[in-house]
Amino acid sequence: MNLRKLTQPSDLTLKIVLVTVLVLLAVFSRVMPHPANFAPIAAIALFGGAILPRKWALTLPLSAMVLSDLVIGLHPLIFFTWGSFALIALASNVFIKKIQPLTVITASLGASVFFYIVTNFAVWAQGVMYPLTLSGLGQSYINAIPFFRNTLLGDLTYTVALFGVYAILYKYVIPTLKSHRILSPNSVNSHNS
Repeated sequence: MNLRKLTQPSDLTLKIVLVTVLVLLAVFSRVMPHPANFAPIAAIALFGGAILPRKWALTLPLSAMVLSDLVIGLHPLIFFTWGSFALIALASNVFIKKIQPLTVITASLGASVFFYIVTNFAVWAQGVMYPLTLSGLGQSYINAIPFFRNTLLGDLTYTVALFGVYAILYKYVIPTLKSHRILSPNSVNSHNS
């Protein structure tokens, strides 16, 4: 099932419910105590990008970041963190055409590495914590390795969970919703479309 192609009124409701639940999950996971960088934002960006139309895919991570950053506090790297998640959603929307385990896991690893590179470059570029030299840039990346481990674990965990639940819903729940006419019978045709 690819929610990009859902067009019936009941399908719009499904999109809205899904986006709302994922945004609330993301906000909750960021404001509650958790290991540093172990959060679902990149996974939600990947998931939204893979199954939702572009505007919805971009709305997911940005809404979650705006709402949670308003609670936990704004910071000088917002452009880089929010931008990274928006680009992850956009890349997922463009490049994930067929949802397969290897594709999803590779995308998750790529998202983690991308976020690590961009945000630690931004920390270095501020010139506050590290000298603006190649050595300072290298030190920024080295010092961030413990955070990267959690980013990687969080992204993989949440990505597998989101896409796994999605696969289960598609296989078992969606057919039931279609048979009870809660979903349009013709709107959800193929898991890989």
